Amino acid sequence: MDVNPRNWKWARKSHILLILSLFLLQNHLKVFVILVEANSSVHIVYLGQKKYEDPATTKRSHHEMLSNLLGSKEAAKSSILYSYRHGFSGFAARLTESQAEAISDFPGVVQVIPNRIHKLHTTRSWDFIGINRHSSKNLLTKSNMGVWPESESFNDEGMAPIPSRWKGICQQGQLFNSTNCNKKLIGARWFIKGLRDQLKMPINESDMEYLSPRDAGGHGTHTASTATGYYVNKANYGGLATGLARGGAPLAHLAIYKACWQIGFGGCTDADVLKAIDKSIHDGVDILSLSLGDGIPLYSYVDHRDSVAIGSFHAVIKGITVVCSAGNDGPISQTIANTAPWVITIAATTIDRAFLTAITLGNNHTLWGQSMYTGKHNHGFTGLTYSERIAVDPNDDSAKDCQPGSLNATMAAGKIVLCFSQSPQPAIASASDSVLEAGGVGVIFAQLRDDGIQSCDLIPCIKVDYEVGTQILSYIRKARSPTAKLSFPRTVIGKWSSPRVASFSSRGPSSMSPAVLKPDIAAPGVDILAAVPPSYGSGFALKSGTSMACPHVSGIVALIKSAHPNWSPAAIRSALVTTASQVGTDGSGIAQDDPNHKAADPFDVGGGNVNPNKAVDPGLIYNISIGDYVEFLCSMGYSSASITTLTKTTIDCTKKGHFGLNLNLPSITIPNLRKTLTITRTVTNVGPVTSVYKVVVQAPHGITMTVTPQTLSFNVTTQILSFKVTFFSTSKLNGDYKFGSLTWKDGKHRVRIPIAVRAINFESFADL
Repeated sequence: MDVNPRNWKWARKSHILLILSLFLLQNHLKVFVILVEANSSVHIVYLGQKKYEDPATTKRSHHEMLSNLLGSKEAAKSSILYSYRHGFSGFAARLTESQAEAISDFPGVVQVIPNRIHKLHTTRSWDFIGINRHSSKNLLTKSNMGVWPESESFNDEGMAPIPSRWKGICQQGQLFNSTNCNKKLIGARWFIKGLRDQLKMPINESDMEYLSPRDAGGHGTHTASTATGYYVNKANYGGLATGLARGGAPLAHLAIYKACWQIGFGGCTDADVLKAIDKSIHDGVDILSLSLGDGIPLYSYVDHRDSVAIGSFHAVIKGITVVCSAGNDGPISQTIANTAPWVITIAATTIDRAFLTAITLGNNHTLWGQSMYTGKHNHGFTGLTYSERIAVDPNDDSAKDCQPGSLNATMAAGKIVLCFSQSPQPAIASASDSVLEAGGVGVIFAQLRDDGIQSCDLIPCIKVDYEVGTQILSYIRKARSPTAKLSFPRTVIGKWSSPRVASFSSRGPSSMSPAVLKPDIAAPGVDILAAVPPSYGSGFALKSGTSMACPHVSGIVALIKSAHPNWSPAAIRSALVTTASQVGTDGSGIAQDDPNHKAADPFDVGGGNVNPNKAVDPGLIYNISIGDYVEFLCSMGYSSASITTLTKTTIDCTKKGHFGLNLNLPSITIPNLRKTLTITRTVTNVGPVTSVYKVVVQAPHGITMTVTPQTLSFNVTTQILSFKVTFFSTSKLNGDYKFGSLTWKDGKHRVRIPIAVRAINFESFADL
């Protein structure tokens, strides 16, 4: 649908969006001098909230602490890599294990953490979710893998002047200097000290990576342009997905914080990412977008190993909205990452675009697959064979999915090879390489999963499902001399029901805090066209992952924050969740992208698929204060001391009630319902001053829900109201989660929250 420009006057205000991949840490100090051991490595000494407002004073205190440990100012200066003094307090320094253990006992030290390396988790997508060419003049910062500044997506034509409050810089480095910044790309920094120490080897300039904010791999450029890219006409990938490319907030300013690298095995260290976050808070960002996170097992929200949770907590305290990717470990349940209740966690869905490719068999029967191959190949009929028929070792199953070295070169030469994926993580690109190495000229790859296409540069590779793959195999077995003709792909829009939940998208419930529904919401993350370095050819590429879904929401958050600059991060999350869509383009519910097309539930998509136009005017919001989050942490059993270090406020958890289920989230999740339970929620009216909302309840199967009151009346003196929801179960058996919803309606707004309830009939097996 079109968006009237007059409805977007608020898009002229300046805000700052940080799209950063993230990790954070914790520690404090005591006075001790110990002997130096032979081997040292980087540790982060986390001190929680800042004690001093002056960054210079904070830095001096870090050097004093380290001097007390190491015995001299010179030793401290040589040891320290970074001082974190803007968003929180702490430092990264080279310490031996005994030094790290000693400093952990210093007064004020929360935790001492060994530095770790972490891995990184369009033309149609914005039209698909309803934003057409209009967006915000915000200030966005993008991170992790850098940026390609010459991309048309970062053109500053028509951009507003750089906001006077911006404190960032354009840091120079390899093939990058201050002239690479403009009114669009207003700042850039890079951080590599932590990785350099971790690898224990010199890091030199190379073709694989740039020692500067410049992007080599494409991840940073792709996600940055998805959120904030300027208008680019006729963008495409080899002629596919042609159209107008732009980000969700194309008039937003952008700054880059590069903390992730394609060096060694690649990744980002805690020390570097923490420094990037610390600097971004100092520079003045409004939104933090994190396209990476920890995997299973998860760690507590006050544990140094969940650096995303801790770092984002400091950002939220300062009013910065934090948007995170859900992870790419689906479709298995309980794989969700970034589960802290103060972040917005994004699942990935498909859009209504496909790259159809015809496969014509020798019997003139045509079947269809998908491909992104845009090179050159023979248009005529070519010999076709099944990979098992040309296996080097007939007893080795590795030939089924065309693993490296499994195919007989003599028998594969000049043929199209059909392969069947044997793994939940299909590798069509790897199969293509194997077939090419064996002398084959094309690949048909049958796989269970149907989302996301990998490109094959040298020979055609076409993805099909198992049904089509089996039909082709049946033809091969029957034909005396099987042949096939592979056509070029073509872009087709609007012919399939969408969105569907990407099979790779990680699922809830959260294994760390089951009462907090995750993911919060879903957004396009499959085959997203966005800018990349020119090494990709056209300067645009199609990528899939929750890393691609995350910046979609980050761009939308920029729009919401422009319209409502005083809204808290929780209010913005509420607006997104309560206005999300649960219906696909065919009018039925959102399904999962698997052969069974199982209906999606809140552990797949949270509130649903993002609806940016409605999120700007949600009617009611579920707000949460920092104090509420503190009570939530108390309810999880964390110590008063550990929570105090996060908040710079003395906390006594013994005075707090059990707050977990009553945290004012725009959702209700009850992991263990025994008989009956009453939950409280509070809503704030952000619509017309005089409004009357009536409740509509869809109770989970086997559960009775009662809402009191059933009508909420707002007027000039009453803009915040609470209600109670009582759940009652008569189940005599333990079951799985059941799902429902609670919706407030005033005739214009539909304020819906998802509900997940699991009824149990015993608290432990000892009850049996």
